[in-house]
Amino acid sequence: MDKKLGFIGAGNMAGAIINGMVSTGTYPAGLISVYDISAEKCGEFQKKGISVSESSSALVKSSDIVFLAIKPQNFAEVLETIRGDAAKEKTFVTIAAGISTGFITDTLQCECPVIRVMPNTPLLIGKGASALARNQYVSDDTFHLVSSFFASCGTVTILEEASMNAVISVNGSGPAYVYLFAKAMIDGAVQQGIPKETALQLVCQTLEGSAGMLRDSGKTPEELIKMVSSPGGTTLKALEVFYRNEFERTVINAMLACTERAEELGK
Repeated sequence: MDKKLGFIGAGNMAGAIINGMVSTGTYPAGLISVYDISAEKCGEFQKKGISVSESSSALVKSSDIVFLAIKPQNFAEVLETIRGDAAKEKTFVTIAAGISTGFITDTLQCECPVIRVMPNTPLLIGKGASALARNQYVSDDTFHLVSSFFASCGTVTILEEASMNAVISVNGSGPAYVYLFAKAMIDGAVQQGIPKETALQLVCQTLEGSAGMLRDSGKTPEELIKMVSSPGGTTLKALEVFYRNEFERTVINAMLACTERAEELGK
């Protein structure tokens, strides 16, 4: 475990990955460095024993595995900055939506190993769901090591790269759908006289319990819906409104729109 890790970008997601691997003992802070245009962000990492590089170029030169924790819109500019420092023995890890491994190798003008990851924000509390894919240049050992970083703060799923834009609509953007649904439930409860804090607790526990049932009961979503829906009861009345307003189709259309945007951002 002597590979040096570098992070270009020191935002929330980079912080979640670093904190996850360090706090769980997956990787030592002394082998990690960061670079960000924000001195304040870099300073926070420095307090935790993480090294700070003076530039993205310097970081790449000193790292074996480079995490590109930057926005898709900034990718071309950053890659052009570090092009001269890329080499076949360095692995690049991208967590940006829509950016393909081919775009990275083409822009770097290097047949270097690239791992593409789509994490989600629950990574920040150790409950992330990350999907990973790799190009043909990534060794099994390196892929296993990088996978372990994301597994330290959630679950990991391995996919072919052809599915990576679509998976954004599932786990990457998915938390926002859940938050919107939760907000509607809380607002509906408040409208009926239930205190907001009480509604929040009830909705959160309901979502957690329902997720547990989906994962662990061995039953399909349809079977679980039926378990809650007594003939002529209250749940069926609520579901009738969802069905009438094409709730399922709305969710699917939203996911397709998400994937279309990922394709637009993609290179």
